[in-house]
Amino acid sequence: MVGANVARIVAVFAVAFTASLAHAALFDDEEARRRIAETNVRVGQLQTQLEARLAQLEQQLRSGGLIDLSNQLELARVDLAKLRGQVEVLTYELAEAQKRQRDLYVDLDSRMRKMETAQAAAAAAAAAPPPPVTPPVDPNAPVAPLQPGGPGPVGPTGAPPVSQGGPSTIPPITQPRPVDAAAEQRAYDAALDLFKRGDFAGAIGAFTNYVRAYPRSPLSPSAQYWIGNAHFARRDYRAAVTAQRTLIANYPDSAKVPDALLNIASAQSELGDTAGARRTLEEIVAKHPQSEAAPKARQRLAGR
Repeated sequence: MVGANVARIVAVFAVAFTASLAHAALFDDEEARRRIAETNVRVGQLQTQLEARLAQLEQQLRSGGLIDLSNQLELARVDLAKLRGQVEVLTYELAEAQKRQRDLYVDLDSRMRKMETAQAAAAAAAAAPPPPVTPPVDPNAPVAPLQPGGPGPVGPTGAPPVSQGGPSTIPPITQPRPVDAAAEQRAYDAALDLFKRGDFAGAIGAFTNYVRAYPRSPLSPSAQYWIGNAHFARRDYRAAVTAQRTLIANYPDSAKVPDALLNIASAQSELGDTAGARRTLEEIVAKHPQSEAAPKARQRLAGR
């Protein structure tokens, strides 16, 4: 805009200069030369003033722009420092929340484990056959005489008599060797302690050995679940899905199945399989609507 003003002023003076030349023809040469010189001086003065003004404006623009830019940079630095602080706080709070959630789940799992163990023990006691009953001995029952040279008492026909009141001749029923429940519990607790300490690789190995050693234990579904959860904590999401699918296949009636499906959905989301994660969440809601995992599945579905 300043340049346009300068152009207009120069044009005005050019017109004035032309008019002066035309008018100068009416005067003598000395007068014309004098007026031309005065006009040139005035034009030069105005041009100098305009150039000085333009230079001043440009300097002000430069200095003002740099100051504004510097202020903006300083504000950006302050905002960046605040954001970094907020990120650090959020990171710490997230880590603490994850730790509290893990501890809460471990505590809940321990309580459920005790209940499952008690139920399994009660079911085993109810299903066990009663011990054999020995009939009482009748002291007045006749005893067959010993045959001379024979190995023992014989009947009238020479055959060994059937005992009327002695011990039963039925062989005792051999019971299967009971599982060492204490050792089983110690193995599970040791594996769970590894998970609590963050030794996820060690927990995977310990829980895997537990499932192999006690495949029929009521704690085996939980052990298999923690294998998948430990894989997820190590960000090996494909292995987490495989471990939880193993739990569902081997223990389809376990209470851990909804939690396993929820862990599968989380792993699928981390792998970018949004459609698969949605199907898994819908499966939880459809097949396990009363489980504790169902509200979480509904919440995730609502947020998608």
